Amino acid sequence: MQEITLQTAKKSVIRCGAGSFEAYAPKLSGRQVFVITDTNVDRLYGDLCSVFGENTHKFVIRAGEKSKTPRTLLEILNKMLSCGMRRNCLVVALGGGVVGDVAGLAAALYMRGVHLVQIPTTLLAQVDSSVGGKTAVDMGEVKNVIGTFYQPEEVIVDPRFLATLPKREIRCGLGEIIKYGALNKEIYNKLLKNTRKLNSGKFLEEIIYDCIAHKASVVEKDETDISGARKTLNLGHTTGHALELLYGKLSHGEYVLIGTYYELQIARKLGICGGQYAENIEKLVLTVIKRAPFFGDIERAAELAVHDKKNETELISLIVPKHEGECAEISIKKDEYARYLKEVSDSLRGENG
Repeated sequence: MQEITLQTAKKSVIRCGAGSFEAYAPKLSGRQVFVITDTNVDRLYGDLCSVFGENTHKFVIRAGEKSKTPRTLLEILNKMLSCGMRRNCLVVALGGGVVGDVAGLAAALYMRGVHLVQIPTTLLAQVDSSVGGKTAVDMGEVKNVIGTFYQPEEVIVDPRFLATLPKREIRCGLGEIIKYGALNKEIYNKLLKNTRKLNSGKFLEEIIYDCIAHKASVVEKDETDISGARKTLNLGHTTGHALELLYGKLSHGEYVLIGTYYELQIARKLGICGGQYAENIEKLVLTVIKRAPFFGDIERAAELAVHDKKNETELISLIVPKHEGECAEISIKKDEYARYLKEVSDSLRGENG
């Protein structure tokens, strides 16, 4: 097992590796515990909640992005109140990214903030969303628009939970892992050397730690997204989020992969990224999703991207690969962005036809 201490105003200890749940989860007992999980995780791991002791309450939300709403948040807060949860209670987020985001925001709001521990059960949550303190729910057609920064006291990252994940969820997490490859030279080289092992449990356990270490270093520099350092973690996400909202048939991580592909092609057109490096990033993306899809009405994605919270002006912000270990920010007008999306999509039509 390995440990990383996130040196922010409120320190967050990340415990990573096989056996971390058995080693550290029992230590959370002895106080009021409110576990938030979803229907999928509860079916597989609900019995594990007994480790938190007799004074444990559990709230199960419906699995999926549709639960990431203000309504679900208020239901959780009402349940915490009716259960008599006190100021010194502990919220445990046992699940993937949706559970972690909603539970984290509930912990931040209840009685102006209670203790929080994240126990991520999906690959995406383990490599990314459980670390760094971002909490949020969606509203309307805007993702993560209601939220705050609230660091968990601990994050327990145990690969045991990956054994029951469907292949689609592994692909979802690999989307974030490849994002880190585009941001970190060491992760990039490790991915290139192990393209045939991307689904290997042993390899995933190793790369999970590398991704967490990179994210921790970025969050320490820019905990609340002010300086711009943390903005780099959104590589592939602007287009990915827009396509996810527009079509919604694939997982978040799959749309991040597709978004990374499209934004890489835009970076190529603008002369920002090219050569063997661009080919290698494209190869990594296509190793996971096999082929990038075309969309007949993809210009509509530009309308949604305009409302992305990463935009600081009327221009659309994209974080794109540039060189090994280096990315760039593009600020682009909506019409120009829509035109590029259509060009990339049209070029894929023949390949997918």
